[in-house]
Amino acid sequence: MKVISIGRADYSIFQHSSEEARRIASYGECFEYLFVVVFANQRAGFSRIMIAENVEVIPTNSRWRFFYPIDAYLIAKRIFQTTSLNTTNFVITAQDPFEVGLIGCALKRRFGIPLQLQIHTDFLSPYFWRESFKNKIRVLLARFLIPRADGIRVVSERITNQLKTKNYKLKTDPVVLPIFVNIEQIRATIITTDLHKKYPQFDFIILIASRLTREKNIKMAIEAMRLMRDPNSTNKHPNDLNILLLIVGDGPELKTLKLQTTNYKLQTNIIFEPAVDFETLVSYYKTADLFLLTSNYEGYGRTVIEAAAAGCSVVMTDVGIAGEIIHNDESGIIVPVGNADAIATAISTLCRNTVLRTKFMSSGHYNIEKKVVKDKTHYVKLYCETLLRIV
Repeated sequence: MKVISIGRADYSIFQHSSEEARRIASYGECFEYLFVVVFANQRAGFSRIMIAENVEVIPTNSRWRFFYPIDAYLIAKRIFQTTSLNTTNFVITAQDPFEVGLIGCALKRRFGIPLQLQIHTDFLSPYFWRESFKNKIRVLLARFLIPRADGIRVVSERITNQLKTKNYKLKTDPVVLPIFVNIEQIRATIITTDLHKKYPQFDFIILIASRLTREKNIKMAIEAMRLMRDPNSTNKHPNDLNILLLIVGDGPELKTLKLQTTNYKLQTNIIFEPAVDFETLVSYYKTADLFLLTSNYEGYGRTVIEAAAAGCSVVMTDVGIAGEIIHNDESGIIVPVGNADAIATAISTLCRNTVLRTKFMSSGHYNIEKKVVKDKTHYVKLYCETLLRIV
């Protein structure tokens, strides 16, 4: 089988030694040939490269973002028209059911090649729809494209259930294959940075590791910290504990979040750090007292899995893998989306209850062992099987 994968990717894929390049190269072991077409601006200066004997990565090198889909379509079209590989036994996999899916659908119609759509985000969440006009267009586009795909790959049962609830007409049942998380690497990683040694003035450390974007709703975490400081609130944290909210990440919301922190006079209890490398992040997971996810919507929630695998208790909104891997009051605390008061209550509870945090840690480990694919070779095999189903 020959595969064209189209979509956005970590630009480290253009570095042969990177984890992303090695991951994609491992997929090539299952296929006769794999083309990976990556949305990229020409200013980035990427070149077409081979990351394995049969795996080729091709940047669109578009002049403007608007041209990403057009350029990706033209690249795929040239592959079909000029390569010695004919279109027999070819599969297209598109990494979202929106702009990328539209490219895949156009190629499917032009060349008669089976199409798989991947769904990584919970686009059927009402919060996704409300977020922007662009998201509304994407939902309508997905409604048109998904029934035309020969196969659907989703990253969580939540998305499968949403598709069924919304009565999407699918050619085949969705295949659930979560994002791969290297659990064994996380568990084997030695602590290089202990947060309690880095910030010794704090007794309890809450960690957020995220892109600082609107849908992550990190402002709700800051609001929860304000509520805990409010003398009239029922969610006051114990007076003898100095609590830190450590927000690690970069993104367009950084300035707004810092301003909110200043307005609430929480600068001594909320610290921002830029994104860190994976080894350091695992150290943060292992030495924080609580991991917090406040998103309005998630397809999966990779950082929650990473934190739980590292032995950190979790509080998260009811998104992604909530109810699937993290169960309320069993392996974490799940709160309603957008409810800062519930976040404050959960934090206050776990500040006081070491036994409950230990219980969550143990149950989180158990659920990961039971439900998360830990072996990379097995994961690659499952990924390949999702494509073989539609040939």
